[in-house]
Amino acid sequence: MTDLRVLRHAWQRVASNKGGRTAGVDGMTVGRIRNRSEHRFLVDLQADLRSGAYRPSPARRKLIPKAGKPEQFRPLGIPTIRDRVVQGAAKILLEPIFEAQLWHVS
Repeated sequence: MTDLRVLRHAWQRVASNKGGRTAGVDGMTVGRIRNRSEHRFLVDLQADLRSGAYRPSPARRKLIPKAGKPEQFRPLGIPTIRDRVVQGAAKILLEPIFEAQLWHVS
């Protein structure tokens, strides 16, 4: 999971998603990270994962309207870009393992 190629692939998936324009509690967006340095972001994340210093941040809470129900809202948790990249890296590694174990009717 700490391989830079895996983190880069996860970053590309997060950066191509339109949710990348939405900031988590840290206020960082994909655009801001790109302006600073994608490579530095990934190398720092890799170092934190390898050293055990990485800790997920709390999700930013946003209430969004329920479809077809005026004046009713549902909570939405918005993770930081950093957490989304780590989640994406975990998915890249775990998905093929679990997919191989599923039946075609699962």
